[in-house]
Amino acid sequence: MAAEQFKQLQTYLDSQIIGQQALTRSLLTALLADGHLLVEGPPGLAKTRAINALANGMDGDFHRVQFTPDLLPADLTGTDIYRPETGEFVFQQGPLFHNLVLADEINRAPAKVQSALLEAMAERQITVGNKTYPLPPLFMVMATQNPLEQEGTYPLPEAQLDRFLMHVEIDYPQAETELQILRLTRDEELQQNPIAPPSLSQDDIFAARKAALALYMAPELEQYLVQLVIATRNPGQFDDSMASWIEFGASPRATISLDRCARAHAWLCGRDFVGPDDIQAVVHNVLRHRIILSYQAEAEGITANQVLDKIVATVAVP
Repeated sequence: MAAEQFKQLQTYLDSQIIGQQALTRSLLTALLADGHLLVEGPPGLAKTRAINALANGMDGDFHRVQFTPDLLPADLTGTDIYRPETGEFVFQQGPLFHNLVLADEINRAPAKVQSALLEAMAERQITVGNKTYPLPPLFMVMATQNPLEQEGTYPLPEAQLDRFLMHVEIDYPQAETELQILRLTRDEELQQNPIAPPSLSQDDIFAARKAALALYMAPELEQYLVQLVIATRNPGQFDDSMASWIEFGASPRATISLDRCARAHAWLCGRDFVGPDDIQAVVHNVLRHRIILSYQAEAEGITANQVLDKIVATVAVP
């Protein structure tokens, strides 16, 4: 039942976010793997629309937060409000108490705000004063970054980047796709051919997560998955040319994330086992934000994607 519901949700997302199948698949993968998503791309590529469409297709509430340099932690977490009629302070929940939270232009907020968001992402709770409040069982953050404008931004700390399950890069659509986007937008304005969203319950989501975790993965594939992560820490062990490219490799959290995402990808494809293709399909999104390139690699124009291409080509597939 959950598999059919997810298939309908995938179809709905692809009808609303045209030409961004990688983004819609990553959204569903993150939802299945119980993780958060960092999306990087130029403005106007439907990043906000994507998570809004996801919220429309499932049983959950959605809130968008525009990150700015003057944002305060209380703007995310909520704050204690004094009630004169009772003489007591009452906690008023902030945007983080929604199921789906869009952190738009996340790198524009200062360190204090990032710390508040990090606690929510890592511990699924927030702390205000001396009290801690749990977040909803279904909680997912999708953050966006604009790669074109860096003035007035704060680079995300490595600890926070590591909390994102995946880092997805999106680019401009092709001409034919853009024509379809134009027609879709016009039809929506005229209220023609509206597509009804599916209704995916939270129970279906939790059941699907258990089903994905239960998929069979051969021991040889587990070794392959671990070796891909190990190669980011000791690249010279696999290829001498990569020895000077990586300053710091991925942590064990990356191994766990790669396992969860590969299982989610296989489940979304309708398989009851995980294959090498499932691991390779998600490895770039899972690892690209978790490796720190050396100064020499940056000077040579080497990107994280090129490093991961080399690792995938070098590590032997069982």
